[in-house]
Amino acid sequence: MEWEFTPEAVVKGDATYCLEDFRRDLALEVRGNLGPVSAAEFQRTYELIYDLCYWLATGKPFEGFLLTLEDDPAGIRLAKAVEVAMQNNVVMLGAILQRMIMDRVEGGMPLDDALAAVDAQHRTVAEVSRQLSH
Repeated sequence: MEWEFTPEAVVKGDATYCLEDFRRDLALEVRGNLGPVSAAEFQRTYELIYDLCYWLATGKPFEGFLLTLEDDPAGIRLAKAVEVAMQNNVVMLGAILQRMIMDRVEGGMPLDDALAAVDAQHRTVAEVSRQLSH
């Protein structure tokens, strides 16, 4: 994806771009690149790509993500095919997550609590998105 602002602007709070915006834009990008596929195939592909971006944005190694797909050869192939292309998205998602954490810390929340709160918010947003797409 391309944006009219930088990840640094998101981290600094100079640009407002939230998790929901990112997920929406990523879904549009995936839809545009997939071509005609079933709704189930789109959802599976989108969720795997989003999960890969989130995994990498939280500092976990790519090889570890592949291990989570050990029973899914098609998922492993997809992850390997898109890893490099997703790097800008990973950086932007990382910036969004940093801003979310910083907002909580600046509001007086201890760092560990802020990390837990952002993780919980991420899970809620992801679940709501999944429910809306079904």
